[in-house]
Amino acid sequence: MYFFYRILTAAAMVFLAPYYALRGWRRGEPAQAFRERLGRLPAQILARASQAVSAEVDAVWIHAVSVGEVLAAKPMVDGLKERFPDRPIFVSTTTETGQRLARERLANVDGIFYFPLDWIVPVRRALRDIRPAIVIVMETEIWPNFLREARRETVPVVFANARISERSFARFKRWEFLVGPFFAETLRDVTLFLPQTPGDASRLAAMGASAQQMEVMGNLKYDAEPPPASAFSAWLEQQIGEQDRWPVIVAGSVVEGEEDAVVAAYDMVQRQWRRTLLILAPRKPDRFDTAANVAAEGGWKVVRRSRIDATMPFDENADVLLLDSIGELAALYSLADATFVGGSLVPSGGHNILEPAWFGHPPVFGTSMENFQDMADQFLDGHAAVQVASAESLGKVWTQLIQDEPLRERMGLAARQIAERNRGAAKRTLDRIAPLVPHASGGNPA
Repeated sequence: MYFFYRILTAAAMVFLAPYYALRGWRRGEPAQAFRERLGRLPAQILARASQAVSAEVDAVWIHAVSVGEVLAAKPMVDGLKERFPDRPIFVSTTTETGQRLARERLANVDGIFYFPLDWIVPVRRALRDIRPAIVIVMETEIWPNFLREARRETVPVVFANARISERSFARFKRWEFLVGPFFAETLRDVTLFLPQTPGDASRLAAMGASAQQMEVMGNLKYDAEPPPASAFSAWLEQQIGEQDRWPVIVAGSVVEGEEDAVVAAYDMVQRQWRRTLLILAPRKPDRFDTAANVAAEGGWKVVRRSRIDATMPFDENADVLLLDSIGELAALYSLADATFVGGSLVPSGGHNILEPAWFGHPPVFGTSMENFQDMADQFLDGHAAVQVASAESLGKVWTQLIQDEPLRERMGLAARQIAERNRGAAKRTLDRIAPLVPHASGGNPA
């Protein structure tokens, strides 16, 4: 089966290479991005990797698919830098948004690049040039050619913060008769899975991973630190105070199909508080224009973050601040009186609800939270969050939280306590990974 996969991916690259090149061009990616996907890494990464090989302190390669994985990788990067100060750490991403955030949040790594396409030539080229001592994949992005080649090169691959949602598992079960044996064979190429929950471990086992390959560690996202106030968030907080804007609603990680619902819920709040400001943050850049248009068509004056001059006052007549930037959302949750975490009112699996909780704000989210089910259940059971099913219920919950300050503060405190109580997965994960890093004169696995 693996032989056929290799043949299929090789043949598909004839068509996929032009597709990725065109897609990158449309999204404004630099030309270097496509070359990196073909395994041609930047000169500075090649030089640093070569230097590490000469010093016998091979690199650590961390792969973080997109935004969520980059945030989860932050405590891992910091911990690895502390334990192995002489080893270079390289981080790859799959998405352009993940790449941008990695360059902002992971400034202490030695290089950031795009993960190679799962074609034998790019994969071999990247592994040959980096010569990693270990590869750490954040969560669960499974690429058979990459895993097989890493194993062939005797490079251990660890899946940290591994998860398989119920939704993904159901999709696997539908096609198990066709892909089951191949998946089991592929998972055997992995050195170690460190799942977030026993449920994730159970699903991985049903897909073919062995018990000897798995140890449940908890969720690394709890170990991320709240971002400090940015220059923009500090400026906006000052403007809100001077203009007596209240309440402030932050709707973050909003995806296609949710913009109308968020704007409709905002309309319900505006009927009672005319000075309400909605900060609307689409999850992906390709929704920036659409989200701005939806809000404008609803009759609201929209100001885009990218067009703000921070040397001038914020537009007092603005109803909606469209956050068309990457990496600024988390800090803006600190300004919220009510929140919404998107990707959850439509069947998208949900997004990380810890960011509002860090600042003592109860997260509000929809019914699709398959990717964060354990976290969502903890918050709901602890009366630290609210789940809604429609625009109308979202508007009502926002109104209730704004009106009832004691309720809002009580739920916010519970949210912060849950976030703090679940910390510790990063240390456990690092303790488990450290012995897998080959000993070298520059390493300090203690």
